[in-house]
Amino acid sequence: MLDWKNRSTNSQGSTDKASGGSRSSGSLIARSLGGLIGVYLLIALVVGWYWSQEPSAFQVQQHAQSAAQQAQRQMVTGYTTVETLKQVASTLLDKPGGYLSNDLAPPGLWLDNMPSWEYGVLVQVRDFSRALRKDFARSQSQSTEDPDLAKAEPRFHFDNKSWALPASESEYRDGIKSLDRYLARLSDTGQKNAQFYARADNLNNWLGDAGTRLGSLSQRLSASVGQVRLSENLQVGNDAEESGVVGEGGVYETPWLQIDNVFYEARGQAWALAHLLRAIEVDFADVLAKKNATVSVRQIIRELEAAQATLWSPMILNGSGYGILANHSLVMANYISRANAGMIDLRQLLSQG
Repeated sequence: MLDWKNRSTNSQGSTDKASGGSRSSGSLIARSLGGLIGVYLLIALVVGWYWSQEPSAFQVQQHAQSAAQQAQRQMVTGYTTVETLKQVASTLLDKPGGYLSNDLAPPGLWLDNMPSWEYGVLVQVRDFSRALRKDFARSQSQSTEDPDLAKAEPRFHFDNKSWALPASESEYRDGIKSLDRYLARLSDTGQKNAQFYARADNLNNWLGDAGTRLGSLSQRLSASVGQVRLSENLQVGNDAEESGVVGEGGVYETPWLQIDNVFYEARGQAWALAHLLRAIEVDFADVLAKKNATVSVRQIIRELEAAQATLWSPMILNGSGYGILANHSLVMANYISRANAGMIDLRQLLSQG
């Protein structure tokens, strides 16, 4: 009887030890797993911070000359502009972290400032590739469009958030390759099947599109604090004296979670547009000089570059304008509006005889 009790006691003790060992092993696994997750999140945080750094500006003319030397091509009118467009588009794909707008995994999935910056750059790339196709590379409205530019433009207009089948990156790479083929033919003076027409009317058309973009950005940035806009409904009477405008007020305000997105989209557009205008200053130097418009271009570039000054705040502040806290959106809107005003003046100069 005693022997049976001893065996029962020993068996229960062994079971308790085994249960205790199992709990200890499970706790160790949980702690290890938690530690690994913590390390992963820390690494993702550091990598995400690095990937969120905006690319620095590059020297447009020096880059074009270096690229021409490496490719053993001749610098011709339009080379600097097209090469700059190529480099601006390539920056989207080759910057730290690559193209982030279509990422499905952390840390790219958690980032929104850099994807907004990428979209701003992409908007300017799309606009300029369209202008290159329909204006700069054609002598007149009835002339044939360049085949490589006809392939490049739709590539850049591909969905910016497509992850696969095909991925956005592959489409944009193809667009850059098409630009490069056009550039190779343009720089070959032995061929006459690629042209770039540096005329005032061509430049004016693109500036009109760029000014429209800046005007829209200015409105969206200003709406960070709420903005009353008037909806004008023209009531037509029997004659001009009876016509009137009825204003219906409405308050438009950028959603709180979208304020930083609009801000960084504006920075992306300003970054791309400043580079393109510096290229325009090179290839359209004679046109700008004849129209006394060189200073106007430089003034616009100065405003756009000021919009890209280093942001020292860890987040985009949205003060009331005259409140205690700053409002970064209104500061950006100021630079964008001044650049847009410069665009209007520049277009007037180019339109004059």
